Amino acid sequence: MTSTKAKRPAKSVLKPRTKAEQRAETLAQIMNAAEVLFSKYGLYGVTMRDVANKVGIHTSLMHYYFADKLALFKAVFARRANVTSERRIKALAQYEKDCGGKPTVEGALHVFLDTDFDLYIAGDEGLRNYAAFCAQLSNTAEGAILFDEHFDPVVLQLIALLQKALPNVPREDIFWAYSFVTGSLMHALARSGRIDRLSDGLCKSDDFVAIKARMADFMAAGFLALKDKPRTRKTGR
Repeated sequence: MTSTKAKRPAKSVLKPRTKAEQRAETLAQIMNAAEVLFSKYGLYGVTMRDVANKVGIHTSLMHYYFADKLALFKAVFARRANVTSERRIKALAQYEKDCGGKPTVEGALHVFLDTDFDLYIAGDEGLRNYAAFCAQLSNTAEGAILFDEHFDPVVLQLIALLQKALPNVPREDIFWAYSFVTGSLMHALARSGRIDRLSDGLCKSDDFVAIKARMADFMAAGFLALKDKPRTRKTGR
């Protein structure tokens, strides 16, 4: 009786990564690590050494990719800012086309907010870390500069639609109302856990599906209330 040995499958030969691929991988690791740290501790609570330690590389290598911490900070922000901004710009433009130039407050806000929440709902933890990073930045001088640079076009596009929907509401009031919208949005993106404890677990701060289902309609009601607001303007200092 003869026995035959089963042939072993041929070993696959892995193609060595090029230097460019290695650099790209290291760069992505640095930015991902920085994104997590910046989202928790902000610009001034993180050092280049902190990021290097999280990635597992020497601090000196960090400076091969970024001149300093501020350059890294700006690059981390810009990497995903373009994604969220461009998605909303396209969605708002399509909405304006679909509504025949007659937008509603509810419609415009749903497109603006829901498009962003859909990104974080469908995305990975990296995208949700970026959302928290934006929330961390939203009340800082450094963040204001970056928001101006990357998000002004889409915000002004939304403002224009809201003005069409509310032609008799002063422009000033629409800007104030938008400020309340973005404040609520940033609070939601922070995923602080505050509402979890306050509601004894009934609500979850990381439940973007539940937030999406409620936020646009709630904010729209505030905008629509402006139609009945007395026109006497009062400003305080």
